[in-house]
Amino acid sequence: MINGHPEYLLFAQHGWADTGNNIGRLVTAAVDHQTKVIVPSLGLMKTFIRLEPLIQRLEQIATEAIATHPQTPIKIVGHSMGGLMWLEVLERNPQWWSKIHSFILLGSPVGGSHLARMIDPLSLGIGTAGDLGKNRRGLAEKIAQHIPTLSVASDLGMGTDGLVTVENTKFDYANWLLISDITHNAMRYRTEMLPIMQDFWANPQLGLAPEATLTNQLIQRLRNVPGMTDTDYRDFARSRIIARLPGDLTLHTWNSLGVAHIYLCQHQQCLYAGYVGLFHVQALRQAIKAIQNSELQS
Repeated sequence: MINGHPEYLLFAQHGWADTGNNIGRLVTAAVDHQTKVIVPSLGLMKTFIRLEPLIQRLEQIATEAIATHPQTPIKIVGHSMGGLMWLEVLERNPQWWSKIHSFILLGSPVGGSHLARMIDPLSLGIGTAGDLGKNRRGLAEKIAQHIPTLSVASDLGMGTDGLVTVENTKFDYANWLLISDITHNAMRYRTEMLPIMQDFWANPQLGLAPEATLTNQLIQRLRNVPGMTDTDYRDFARSRIIARLPGDLTLHTWNSLGVAHIYLCQHQQCLYAGYVGLFHVQALRQAIKAIQNSELQS
């Protein structure tokens, strides 16, 4: 402590169906006594109901801590839904952005959880499923242009950590790190996460702007299809090629029970995977037609 004030405030936020115990132990093991660790435990059962009351409570806790230490830089770590809550809190408090040293999201479904959308496909607001299914990519990209941000994904194989897809953790202007063989829940306590956080804290950098490549254009075009949900690659083997594009890129589709899957690949390796439900199949078909007609390549 310097004159009774910590060198950093570190907020660590748990996610859905969780408390602060595991994420709190993880981040505490990663820092020294000069850092004040704040781990709001918002109530395991409350995480099943609605997100807004949790966001409000987190914002209140953060406001009080920052008021007590107004000159102290801030580190933030959010696991899964905890990262999404902090996106919402930061959007409401842009006056804090200059204080934020770094923002780390561990397995956060920034693009909108595919599991949540399966539970609430019509966006009726079924518990926190309606909240978790929301696409916050635009919000995350706005924040990441001002705050050094790291998004960490894990792949157990086929593009998922068991709950959150690899695609779902990606957004422009963030630093992105892919690890393997650590489950979604284990990301909040495995010791392998310690050097990942410590390395980013040692050199927090803003991410680079996306390159204007054909691949990035195609991924953005597919993500912009209404109702598009990022998914994993497990059904890729069932798909068929519908378009061959420059750079050895290929588009593949697979349809099942009214759900249309789309894959953008290169040399049979998936670069993007998503799907739309019955209500948005026509919009996907129009996007595919535009790509086949080379509108994005002209």
